[in-house]
Amino acid sequence: MPRPDTRKAPVTSSPRERTHFLGLLPLPERNAVTQALRTETVGGLVLLGAAVLALIWANTPWRDSYEQIRDFHFGISALGLDLSVGHWTADGLLAVFFLVAGIELKRELVVGELRTPATAALPVIAAICGMVVPAALYFATVSATGGSADGWAVPMATDIAFALAVLAVLSTHLPAALRAFLLTLAVVDDLGAILIIAIFFTSDLNPLALAGAFAGLVVFHLLQRYRVTGWWWYVPLGVTIWALMYNGGVHATVAGVAMGLILRTTRDEQRGETASPAERTAHLLHPVSAGVAVPLFALFAAGVSVSGSALGEVFTGPEPLGVVVGLVLGKTLGIFTGTYLAARFTRARLNPDLAWADVFALAVLAGIGFTVALLIGELAFPAGHEAEPIKAAVLLGSVLAALLAAVLLRRRNRVYRRLYEEENRDDDHDGIPDIYQRPGRDRVQPAEG
Repeated sequence: MPRPDTRKAPVTSSPRERTHFLGLLPLPERNAVTQALRTETVGGLVLLGAAVLALIWANTPWRDSYEQIRDFHFGISALGLDLSVGHWTADGLLAVFFLVAGIELKRELVVGELRTPATAALPVIAAICGMVVPAALYFATVSATGGSADGWAVPMATDIAFALAVLAVLSTHLPAALRAFLLTLAVVDDLGAILIIAIFFTSDLNPLALAGAFAGLVVFHLLQRYRVTGWWWYVPLGVTIWALMYNGGVHATVAGVAMGLILRTTRDEQRGETASPAERTAHLLHPVSAGVAVPLFALFAAGVSVSGSALGEVFTGPEPLGVVVGLVLGKTLGIFTGTYLAARFTRARLNPDLAWADVFALAVLAGIGFTVALLIGELAFPAGHEAEPIKAAVLLGSVLAALLAAVLLRRRNRVYRRLYEEENRDDDHDGIPDIYQRPGRDRVQPAEG
């Protein structure tokens, strides 16, 4: 007589029960978030090391060698690609970063928190408020002090890798829902940043080159639609699209996001696919993006003077002061207020194991705007005396946000550790956390909005 199957089955719930904000994530979503954030955390530590190295190198007697390497030009002049090392990292390597960001955004739109308007409402509102309020505070600061409004977009972006590096250094055990919320905010931020770059930092358009880039994207889409495989199709095409986009006058990172959004995120079971093209590409490029592309960009973008006069200019110059205010205060007020109002006027209720103080701490942590903020700063102030203070302001604002978030998060780390251990406990070693296998438990689920 066969023995009955006594294995525990994961507990499921209907969408109507998903009324808690920052509650227990569905198991597939939790696994996807954990996998994505693991690479981001390691990359964030490398990014942190690259930023520290750049600051040390740029403030030693060897500063001249740093500038010579950063400003060294190479490439193919006939194709309009004779760029400095600094520009290659900003326009070339960051295209890989935005390609991965485009894939993450597509995944969120198809299977993640952004797949339905109800589930997307809260994080999207929070992210939009987290971009609008910093820009508004920047405008207010420079208007009151007679500065330039050109840098309004600098404090709008969140650097997920840097934020996760701070969490790793602090050994803070944030539960998966808090980390997923931070990731979703960063994904929407990245989309906002790329739209801002494409719309507001585009000049000297070359219609012919842009038409070629668009045609390349159409071919890219057709290859995906007809299930054409083989890197030899996509790598040359991707490089061509990138080069045409750059020569078209649009920042080349837009090409990365576009291709990431085109990549198919669903598996073709009829063809026996074990992973979608987007999954395979993200698996290959995520370590390159987090461990190579972003740190190298930071190495050649974060090398600013940290002398007393330079730091003093951050608090006396209108534009740098606006950046610091936008990152530290604007991000915090925008994300927290947007989250609270979205939860207040929807069916979402905060996870009873957490408090609004946890949301506030996460909003402060989102004030770390390192990578994309530096990129937009370079675009807003491409040359001249304003560029260095803006970079210093991004660094200082990010450090202040990190320190303040560290204080707030450490105070609640005992709660986070308990929730983290509970959602990762697997006493029967079956690969499924026990919290997902408790029948009859009044489980906390994420919000639908």
